[in-house]
Amino acid sequence: MPAALKAEIDKSFRVDTIEANDVSVSDGGLTEKTLHRLGDGQLVESVLMHYPARGFAGAGRPLHRERHTLCISSQAGCAVGCPFCATGELGFGRDLETAEIVDQVRHAARRLAPSGRHLTNVVFMGMGEPLLNLDRVLESVEILSDPREFGLGARHIVVSTSGVVPGIRRLTALGPQFTLAISLHAARDPLRDVLVPLNRRWPVAEVVAAARDHARVTGRRVSYEYVMISGVNDTDIDADALARLLRGDLAHINLIPMNPVAHTPWQASSPERVAQFAERVRHGGIGVTVRANRGQDAGAACGQLAANRAGEPAAPAVARRRESIIRASEAAMLGNRSTEALPADLEAAVALRRPRR
Repeated sequence: MPAALKAEIDKSFRVDTIEANDVSVSDGGLTEKTLHRLGDGQLVESVLMHYPARGFAGAGRPLHRERHTLCISSQAGCAVGCPFCATGELGFGRDLETAEIVDQVRHAARRLAPSGRHLTNVVFMGMGEPLLNLDRVLESVEILSDPREFGLGARHIVVSTSGVVPGIRRLTALGPQFTLAISLHAARDPLRDVLVPLNRRWPVAEVVAAARDHARVTGRRVSYEYVMISGVNDTDIDADALARLLRGDLAHINLIPMNPVAHTPWQASSPERVAQFAERVRHGGIGVTVRANRGQDAGAACGQLAANRAGEPAAPAVARRRESIIRASEAAMLGNRSTEALPADLEAAVALRRPRR
């Protein structure tokens, strides 16, 4: 091929939407976090987590097979603005296109291929709110589950949401077999108003009712994610409220100690407190798993790498943000609902979100 023609083709066409990848490895190689730079300069993150085979089931077979799980982003930044999340502090950039979502998976698959390994699970729990980019997420899931592409079974895919009720209802009507996960983080509205601002639009009872219908229609258990924050949402009152909220549902709770984030005054619950909370919820009849944090030394919390690249915010701004969070959480602990409107980015995202055809 003539050099001039090759140069013109290289200029006019791309086979990858990701222009650069910055990989950080931690946990003795078990966690690989990648910061992806897209064509317009937007930064998104993915995390590849390796779980070695363990246990013994007889006949030389492991009780738990080796797994390679990839956590991917659906948006650049996030409009929801959860105060314990680094991505929320970055603000909202834009929706990712289908190819930009899938290329995160291609990158991970290429990293695994030389050692003869392959992806076993994909979770939409990275940057962004998947149900505010639902059309592109569904297109991505279709590609990931296509035997001619990645061949992942739908039951090896998890799509998470912070509580976009119309999106959950739409998924229920479609009847997919992938797992729905709800980022819950509090069972009481005053506290969830603070931890998940979207709760001011769709309160916790509406979110859980939509998820309950989803489980009934699809026959698939719903996962509830619950970040454990010391002295904020890890009290006995919160455990009991959580058990009451989900009692009798086809549901499972994942407790996750909070990753440290610069702008928040909060800390993760202690391992002892997490264990006590889990036992209290189990006593209420709900299945619970305590998740271990991965990749803290690589900035594995959602949005941390992108936030680090953006630079530390000014100290006065951090102090004001912390003071605001403390005031809001103190009011929530007294049972007062938030009177604040949705953040402007989130209001715009919710108002403008319509299925694209």
